Amino acid sequence: MATILQAPILVDFLYPFLLIFFLLFAILEKTNIFGEGKKQINALISLVIALIFVSAVFPKIIVGNLMLFLSVGLVVVFVALMLWGFVSGKGEFTGGMNKFWAWIIGIAIVFAILWASGLGGSLVEIFDWLFGSSWSGVLWTNILMVALIAGAIAVVLVKKASGK
Repeated sequence: MATILQAPILVDFLYPFLLIFFLLFAILEKTNIFGEGKKQINALISLVIALIFVSAVFPKIIVGNLMLFLSVGLVVVFVALMLWGFVSGKGEFTGGMNKFWAWIIGIAIVFAILWASGLGGSLVEIFDWLFGSSWSGVLWTNILMVALIAGAIAVVLVKKASGK
């Protein structure tokens, strides 16, 4: 049974629109590409791009698939940060864990993921799982899109920092 929050108008149009609008607005506000204190310009550009995004079908499908992986990734990061907090013994996250324990926790997380996925063995099985599965094409497309977007943002920030 579907709830009102799962209505097609919300899932197909409102949620993607709000996601793109707020993310783009936050990025524009943080980077100050159009200048300091230009909230109206940033909001207008975010609105136009979000409306264009919602009108196109393929980008919405990519973001829909990406959100599945991002939600799982957020849970993994949250659990890793909780474990880090327990190991470091502090009540707050300061990033002050020594490198030895960071490597041990990282290796343990990799082994836990491999064990949970049933891939304990050969590199051929891992390679086949990563690149030969039915979901792998979507995963690598999403990773490529995130990398391209992050690269574009990094280029803009580096050029802005250097004054060009």
